[in-house]
Amino acid sequence: MSVARESVNRAGMEANATMVEDLQGYHHNALYLIVAIVMIFLTMVLALQPLYLSRVLGLARENAGFVNANIQAITELVDLLFVGYLGYISDRIGRVPLIVYGFLLAGITALLAPFDREISALIGLNLLVIFYLVRILMSLGGTLIWPQIATLTGDYTRPEDRPLLLANVGFMMAFGVMIVYAVFMQLPEQIGVTKTMWMAGLFALAGAWLARNLLVEMVQPKIVDRSFPFKDVWALVKREQGLRLSFFSAFTARNDMVVAGLFLMTWFVYFADLLEKTSHEQAASRAGLVIGYLGFVVLVSIPIWGRVTARIGRVPAIVIGLLISGIGFASMGLILNPFSWWILLPITVIGIGQAGCVLVPQTLALDLAPEEIRGSVLGVFNTIGCFGVIFFLQVGGLLFDWIGPTVPFIFMGIVNLVLFGYALTIMKVAQGGPKMSEDLDLSSI
Repeated sequence: MSVARESVNRAGMEANATMVEDLQGYHHNALYLIVAIVMIFLTMVLALQPLYLSRVLGLARENAGFVNANIQAITELVDLLFVGYLGYISDRIGRVPLIVYGFLLAGITALLAPFDREISALIGLNLLVIFYLVRILMSLGGTLIWPQIATLTGDYTRPEDRPLLLANVGFMMAFGVMIVYAVFMQLPEQIGVTKTMWMAGLFALAGAWLARNLLVEMVQPKIVDRSFPFKDVWALVKREQGLRLSFFSAFTARNDMVVAGLFLMTWFVYFADLLEKTSHEQAASRAGLVIGYLGFVVLVSIPIWGRVTARIGRVPAIVIGLLISGIGFASMGLILNPFSWWILLPITVIGIGQAGCVLVPQTLALDLAPEEIRGSVLGVFNTIGCFGVIFFLQVGGLLFDWIGPTVPFIFMGIVNLVLFGYALTIMKVAQGGPKMSEDLDLSSI
C-alpha cells in the first residue's frame, strides 16, 4: 500500500470516527425504518411468487419446486455478478445513492409486474420468461439496497456497540418479515395477488424517498485505486480465521430464510388440495401465519443474540447458532402435514438458531473489515451468500420434487451441523473468540 493511499485511508478513518460520534438517535431510527421497508418489499415478492405462479401463470404442481427454486436461483446468479463490485463502488461513491437507485428500480418493476400478459403480447415472449425477467430486475434492485444497508450499519457503529446496534437492525429485519407473512399475506385472499404486488412496489418507492431524505452518508474518500482491492481482501481472509468462518457461515445463513420461506410456501400451496382440500389462497394464508410465526421467533431472539454475542464473543455465538439451526432444520423431517400445528415446534427451533446465524457472522465480518475496504469485504461476504442461495435452492428444488417437501429442510440441517463442527474447531483455537466488552483485539480470532 502506497504512502499516499495510507494517508488517505488514515484521514478517512479519523473522519469516520468523528462522524460516528456526531450521529444522533434519530439517524439510527431512520436506518431501522429503512431496514423494515426493504425487508417488507423483498419478503412480499418472495412470498407471493408461488401463489402468483399457481394462480396467474397456471404452473402445475409437478414442476412447482423446481421452477420456484430455479427462478430464485437465477435471480441470485444475476445478483452474484454485481454484489461484490457494488460493495467496492459503495466505498468510492457512498452507500446512500445505491440504496435510493435500488429502491426505484425494485419499486417500478414491481408495479409493472402484473402487466406481464400485456408485456408478453407486446414483445412476443412467453409469460414465464417475462416473470423471470421481472423477478431478476426486482432482485437486482434489492442487491443495490440490502448489502449497502448492512455496510452502512457498520459505518454507523463502533466495535464496542456494534453487536447491540446490529441486533436492532436484525430486529427490524425480522419485524418486516413477520409483518409480511402475518398480515400482508392475508391480503391475496381478500384483494387478489395483483393488488398485493402493487403494494410491494409502493413500499419500495416509499423506501427510495425515505432513504434519500433520512439516511446520512458516512463514506469519506478511502480508495484511490480504480480496481477492486482483491489483494487486500485476500490477504485479510488468509490472515483472519474468524473472517473465513464468517464467510462459510454466510454461505449457509443467508439462504436459511430463503429455504424456509420459499419451500414452506410452496409446500402449503401445492399440497393444499391433497392434504386439506382447501384453496391455494387459503393455503397461502395459513403458510403466511406459520412463516410469520417464524419471523416472530427471530424477532424476539435477535436482541438476546446481540447481548449473548457481546458477552461470550462472536465465534462461540456462531457455534451455538449453527447447532440450534441445524437441529431445527433436521427435525422438519418429522413433519408429515404442514397444516398440523406440530410444525411450530421445529419452526421455533429454526427461528432461534437462525437469528444467531444471520446476526453474528455479519457482526464478525464488520469487526474484521478495515474501514477503507469495508464495502469491498462485505461485497465478498454477500457474494458468498449468493453462491449459497443458488446452491441450496437448486439442490432443494430437485429434492422437493424428486423425494419430498421436507427433504430440502433436512439437507439444510445437515449442512449447518457440518459447519457447526468446523466452527467448534475455530472456537477451540481462538479460545472463545473476542469479547467486545473486554477485549478489542480482533486479530486473535
